[in-house]
This record gives sequence, C-alpha cells and structure tokens, in this order.
Amino acid sequence: MKTNKFITFTLLILSMLVVSVSCSEFLDVNENPNDPAISTPSLTLPVAQASLASLNATSMTYLGQSIAYNWATPSNWSANGDLTRYAITTGFYSNIFETSYVNIFKNLTYIETYEDPTGAVDYSAYQVISKTLKGFQYQYLVDLYGDVPYTEANQRGANTTPKYDDAETVYKANIDALTAAANLALNLPSNAENPDTKDIIFGGDMQHWAEFANTIKLRMLVRLSNTGQDAYIREQIALIDANGAGYITADVNSNPGYSDAENRQSPFYGYFRNVNTNLQTNRGDYTVGSDFTIDYLTNTNDDRLERLYTGAANGGAFKGAPQSTILPGTGFTSDDLAKVGPGLLKSADQDQPIMLLSEALLLQSEAIVRGYIAGTDADAQALYEEAIEESYIYLGVGATNAASVTAAQTYYGQNTNNISWAASSDKIAAIINQKWIALNGTSSIELWIEKTRTGFPANLPIPAESGGVRPVSLLYPSSEIGRNSNNVPAQTAADAFTNNPFWK
Repeated sequence: MKTNKFITFTLLILSMLVVSVSCSEFLDVNENPNDPAISTPSLTLPVAQASLASLNATSMTYLGQSIAYNWATPSNWSANGDLTRYAITTGFYSNIFETSYVNIFKNLTYIETYEDPTGAVDYSAYQVISKTLKGFQYQYLVDLYGDVPYTEANQRGANTTPKYDDAETVYKANIDALTAAANLALNLPSNAENPDTKDIIFGGDMQHWAEFANTIKLRMLVRLSNTGQDAYIREQIALIDANGAGYITADVNSNPGYSDAENRQSPFYGYFRNVNTNLQTNRGDYTVGSDFTIDYLTNTNDDRLERLYTGAANGGAFKGAPQSTILPGTGFTSDDLAKVGPGLLKSADQDQPIMLLSEALLLQSEAIVRGYIAGTDADAQALYEEAIEESYIYLGVGATNAASVTAAQTYYGQNTNNISWAASSDKIAAIINQKWIALNGTSSIELWIEKTRTGFPANLPIPAESGGVRPVSLLYPSSEIGRNSNNVPAQTAADAFTNNPFWK
C-alpha cells in the first residue's frame, strides 16, 4: 500500500475536482452518471474512500467521544456547548447524514453500477469494495437515525425525493449485500480489473475485502442480539463460515498518501494539529480528557492512559475536566488539562483507522459468549485478551510490540472486574468496557451506539446540564427535511432521547 502513494494522491485530488459535489449539486438532473468522460471507478473510488474515512475520523469520532464521556471542554472555551447540553437539533452534526449521501453513497453507487461502454473491462472488484463500504456506512446511518432512504436513494435525476425504508429492512439488505461482496471477492472473473493503488484501504487485495465484509456483517449481527433473532444470526454467521475468508487479522486503515506538504495530513491529525507548525489547532487546545475516563484509567493501572492523553502542559499529572460549560476557574484552564495523546496523534502522514483489529476480536469474543460462534469460554477469553494486547500495540504502549504485549498481560492479569476475564462476573460488560477503552479516539461512534445497545459502561456519567438523559439517536437534518419533506419521518426534539434503534 505504500507504493505509488504520490500517484494515488494526485489521482485523488484530480478526481475530487471532477466528481465531488456540494449539497446544492446533489439534485442536479443534468448529470449523466454513465458518461465515462466524467469519471471511471478507478478515479471515483479513492474519493469515496477518503470521504468515508474523513467523516468517520472527524465528526463521527468527535461526537462518539463526547457522548461516551471521553473528552470534555474546559471553561475558558465556549466551544462544544451543544455537546455538553445534549442540544440535539436538525442542525446538530447534520453532516453525518449529508456527507454519507452526497459524497459517499453517491460515489459508491456510481462505482457499483458503472458499466464499461467498450465492454472490455470488468469492474467486479470495484463492486466488492462499493458493497462493503456502503454496508459499513449504512449501518451507522440506521444506528443513528433509524429509517433512511435506501431502495430509491442515489438515483440522481431519476428520483430526487427518495422514500425512507424501514430501518430493519435496510440493515438486512446490507447484511445480504455484505454476504454477496465477500463471495464475489473470493470468486472474481478472470478479467476483473485490480484496483491496485486506487484502493487506498487494501491496495486491491480481495482476500482482505472479503475479511472486512465478514467483519462488518458480524458487527451488524451482534447488534441484533437483543431482538430475538438468534436463529437468523446463526444462519448468517454460517454463511460467513461457508465462504472461508474469516475476519480481519489486522487494523483496517486508509491512506491515499497523506503527507506534511500543503496540509495533506491525516484527517484526524489535522483536526488537532497544524501540520506546518506542529502546534495545536483551536480544537486541539480545547479538547481535553474527561475527569471520569482519566480517573478510571489511572485507578485501574492502565498504561494506555499516557498514550490516549497527555499530561498537563507544565509536565504535571494527568488531569481531566467534567463535561460542563460551568467549571471552576482555578486548575481547569486548557494548560492544566490532559489533551489528545501521542498514541492517537502519531504523525501527519499516519494511517486513518477505519476498523481496529481489537474491535473485531471483541466482536468475536461476544459472539462466542452469546452462542452465535462455536467456541468455549477459554476461546472467548483468548480473543478478549488478544484484543487488549492489540489495543496496547496500536497505541504504542512500550518501545516494541513485544513490550506492548507484556504490558497488556500485566494489565489484564489484575484480579479486577471488567479487566481480568476470570474476575469479571458479566463477560458482556467486560467486553464492552474494554471496547470503550480500545476505541477511544478511533471508531468512537461505536462507543455511543454500544452504550445504547448494552448499557455499558454502566456507570458512565451524564453532563449535569444535559437534562439527565443520554441521547439514543440523531434528528434528520433540516436540509433533508427541506428537500424531501413528503418522505422524511416526522420527529420532535424529544425523539433524540426516546426513539431507540430498532435493535434496542
């Protein structure tokens, strides 16, 4: 993946100029999605992938971190007041919905339905990638919004006001699409074009795409664990077993060729650091660790603390702030508090994680505990402990991977609930608590969704100014209400706190 990155990044910039669209262009009926003069899958693919990676790295991670109580804002900054108050409106993080449709799904649908006018090129490999990434992002839209456009979505001028499909229908349709993607990845036609470096995630490796499709599908199936559909879940996992690809065995990352030139840095890194000066952006200054999370990591002897957060600017101890817009003036200024740490902000050219191996291992552990995947308690424990080791490795706890593993073994060797497998009375609680730590600052939207699904971590605080109830969903954006008012489901502000996902 590291080869020809400059070429790939150049293609990315060119294709963004050609096919990226603004919200106002979303309904342009004069576009011809089948005109090869506009683009081809090889040019469109890195645009869609980069857009998905950036949205998940920035807005979705920041939102997840806040509602999972991992980050806070000190009193000398006025930012993030809406997050602290849980002031969810039709404008609150609306770019999650908008970017998914305008940039991600639009381009992925174009890739998936593209036919070479000469008939000489087979784009099946691109279809695998499109189906897989659409499944990844549609899962989140259903988790966060409920019913969403699916069967009539992304038809461009053919239908500018798509109907909303039932949330469970969308979920299961994407589970089927992921099954098809994995099977196609493993059985491509002999003349299928290899995306190679145009694929900024796996470099065209279809085995990895099959593994990733299976892992996303497993995540969706585990989400259904409280719906009384155990037979369906086992049936679908049997299809995963049948294709033989298994699950991911390494972190899934994207990187189109991030560099420190012309601000082409990693989207997550660029959120918090100015690449030209290596100084904190305003966001990097006002984003601090929460008191609860820092205290928890400290009290459980978790060495990941110093990689997830920094100490005080003066070299003092790690100190977090409560999520509040009203804080004591002394000892709670930005310089006194822990910031986003070096295990997350590694370098301007760092890979952008899309799914960490630690999450995949925890999903498999939970699936064994729930009886969906064949295995013993010892098998579930081994996956759980390996997940913690991989988390330590990702964050760079220790000078080498071996040192990271040794530190992780010392950590989970403590006779402590939700840390030691044997000492944990509720294995699901232990798994989700470890996910809350392992995905801190990466796939953090998962942490909010998993809190809604399982109730864990059980003692996670709620900001005092929020009204005492954690939200369970987002509201449809005003832009969508304005242009598709006949189809958008009716909502009130209270629905963000009462309208649970269908799988709850």
